[in-house]
Amino acid sequence: MVIQRDIIQEFANWKASADRSPLIVQGARQIGKSWAIEEFGKRYYEHVAVFNFDKNVELKRVFKQSKDVRRILGDLELYTTVPIKPDTTLLFFDEIQDCKEALGALKYFKEDAPQYHVIAAGSLLGVATQRRRKEGEDVEQESTFPVGKVTFINMFPVTFKEYLRMADPVLNQHLEQRVTSLEPLPEILFSRLSEQYRRYQVCGGLPRPASDMLDGMGMAVVEKDLEDIKLAYEFDFTKHVNAPDIPKIREIWRSIPSQLSRENKKFVFRVVREGARAREYEAALDWLVLSGMIYRVYCTEMPILPLKHYENTTAFKLYVLDQALLRSMSDLPPEAVLAKGDILREFKGAMAENYILCSLLAQGFKMPHYWTLQGNKAEVDFLIQEGLNILPIEVKAEENVNGKSFTEYNKRYEPQLRIRFSMKNIKRNGNLLNLPLYVCDWLKDLLAGIEARRAD
Repeated sequence: MVIQRDIIQEFANWKASADRSPLIVQGARQIGKSWAIEEFGKRYYEHVAVFNFDKNVELKRVFKQSKDVRRILGDLELYTTVPIKPDTTLLFFDEIQDCKEALGALKYFKEDAPQYHVIAAGSLLGVATQRRRKEGEDVEQESTFPVGKVTFINMFPVTFKEYLRMADPVLNQHLEQRVTSLEPLPEILFSRLSEQYRRYQVCGGLPRPASDMLDGMGMAVVEKDLEDIKLAYEFDFTKHVNAPDIPKIREIWRSIPSQLSRENKKFVFRVVREGARAREYEAALDWLVLSGMIYRVYCTEMPILPLKHYENTTAFKLYVLDQALLRSMSDLPPEAVLAKGDILREFKGAMAENYILCSLLAQGFKMPHYWTLQGNKAEVDFLIQEGLNILPIEVKAEENVNGKSFTEYNKRYEPQLRIRFSMKNIKRNGNLLNLPLYVCDWLKDLLAGIEARRAD
């Protein structure tokens, strides 16, 4: 089943922009960037000209030989079977991080040929830029990066909202109609949504396993999909990483499930390897973050605006780009996720946190922080900055919502709103709003509605 992606509408908004710049789509591998861009091109343009710098190394010569856009366009026509026309042809530069000259040329498309519509995608763009800096290049001065001449969109795996729309359109419609009212969902609706959420937790948001789950291919196929993706990611370590860093990246990557399985999920280097020190693994950790394969959430002991100013850069948690991938990395069978109750409480909690983080990022929230009371006496899973408000978020994998940390945070800081995600129904109690986990993808809309009602 082909999963329709909301990002295509973002691409359409870019196309309609009066001051359109070349667009760079960033995101990890295996999340469907190329498909989404080509699908957008088929819907909104007469022609799509695809140029992949990984598959066709000869393309690099086109950009190395000239910075003249007219000449570049003329040479590119030799590498495609479709006409390259202003306004009606989408030029798609895939894996652009493999050609720094093509990346620099985006500046000239903006300045000298804005009538040509250009989208570039780069899974390892941040990694490639950092590597060239370390090798002594002045990236900006050499126009390797077209500062101020491009637009960025970050892309993420398939969200639960996108999954549900394909899995059960009628169920999705009922949820869309009711969710912003903040009234409890009818029991039959709540139960069916919970079932779909648990299935989504098993397959995750990477397009291939998600599609196979939707097509009813069976758990064995979904498990094989995730295993193949896992191996492909580890192959990337050997293909795109300097040899000395390969074992360090692999060690960090493989340690994440055990790090998140502990009650205190703070990342600890000695879990990676006995005697490991932060400075030994700094480059490896940065590579994983820049590749989009992991997310780093910093701690703050002071929930004060701006959060970034008060973060503790020595204390952080690491999550992966998809909760089902996290499950696969842990060799946890689907049955453990589908089962209700507090079985595997710590790890199911880690999967739920991972899911909530991915949902927040996909909606456009900035990378959140987490809060701890000095001495780890209390902890709140996430803090997000929404306008002038800091919203604390607590995540519970099931219906057991007992815990003193959220109460302690409330006593100390009295936030306007606290949000708890769990497998309990929608309920508002003072400044505490309980939401089912699967409603997180609608959080932006919910907050906008709450703010509108407050303004009235």
